[in-house]
Amino acid sequence: MSSPVTGKATSKEWGYADHNGNGDSQKLCPDHWHELFPNAKGDNQSPIELHTKDVRHDPSLLPWSASYDPGSAKTILNNGKTCRVVFDDTYDRSMLRGGPLPGPYRLRQFHLHWGSSDDHGSEHIVDGVKYAAELHLVHWNPKYNTYGEALKQPDGIAVVGVFLKIGREKGDFQIFLDALDKIKTKGKEAPFSHFDPSCLFPACRDYWTYRGSFTTPPCEECIVWLLLKEPITVSSDQIAKLRSLFSSAENEPPVPMERKPITFPNKNTISSKKKHGRIKIRKKAIGHHFLVILISQIFSFPIFILKIINLEAMMSNSIYGSRYV
Repeated sequence: MSSPVTGKATSKEWGYADHNGNGDSQKLCPDHWHELFPNAKGDNQSPIELHTKDVRHDPSLLPWSASYDPGSAKTILNNGKTCRVVFDDTYDRSMLRGGPLPGPYRLRQFHLHWGSSDDHGSEHIVDGVKYAAELHLVHWNPKYNTYGEALKQPDGIAVVGVFLKIGREKGDFQIFLDALDKIKTKGKEAPFSHFDPSCLFPACRDYWTYRGSFTTPPCEECIVWLLLKEPITVSSDQIAKLRSLFSSAENEPPVPMERKPITFPNKNTISSKKKHGRIKIRKKAIGHHFLVILISQIFSFPIFILKIINLEAMMSNSIYGSRYV
């Protein structure tokens, strides 16, 4: 998800190390990503830590659905940062719909993030909990014609995030893991077909959603996130298989593909609303709500004004929770 950087002034490579190395080939740690990628200093960066007590339940959010064609899976590759499965996205073949999305999105790829041990690895954190790994399924909005154009739009990309916790082995996940032996080192790529990634979804489709960014440079702020509340369960041995990958090329000294967990300050405006019980609403929101009702009653403004104001609220970077009932 990062783009190539060339030239002497931009010969540095991004990474996760705590300290920068020496010389032009140094890898920039996350605190310095913005030196090459200004988006990394943006207001809507991901990942974030979610505090569920601050998450607002929005009953207007719809259920989401995914219809994936197993034949659209093409290849699996090691790009030195993660392992990625690439799909055919030349037409509406594997699609994501519903939820907070304005229309259908095409599946382009999925990849994972993991840590050096089972007690951390997920990029998003929920109430202080760090999961062993996090799966990201990346989709793009075909109304923008190309993936590159979608990257420039605030609703251009939709990512479904799935947390992985340690427990019982998951057979469907093993199909993917078995293919990793063919891509042990950076730059390796192998055919990977007839795979439906929806087998990696949990039974419960409840989700949190917010507007954010890619979690790696260039860190474009173009993502509608759907973070699934329920994690899937995999075994410790299965997570260990991910750690068998190397970020170094075949002819280089072996370097494990380890990632340093990072989270960005949560700059989203968050209100909270419980499904049952007391409702907590910010005073500012109450003021806007009262003003709209007052104007509507006095001047008999048509109902579309209310819809426009609600749309503006949805476009703010709030985090919402959806619960299927």
